[in-house]
Amino acid sequence: MIGMYKLHMRLQILIGSEEGQDLVEYALLIAMIAFGATAGMKSLATGLNTAFKGISTTLGTYVT
Repeated sequence: MIGMYKLHMRLQILIGSEEGQDLVEYALLIAMIAFGATAGMKSLATGLNTAFKGISTTLGTYVT
């Protein structure tokens, strides 16, 4: 959470500065962040799916 706050603050500084980056570079930065978030979400979803399968199996053995 702190990392996202620092990233947000740096982007605010870059956007606010007169000598800042070009719009294309901002778009590339946002695309890289989106790509990283998407890759991370896939990994998180796989882990959650595995955890719920384990819970389901355990509960199934107790019910039967």
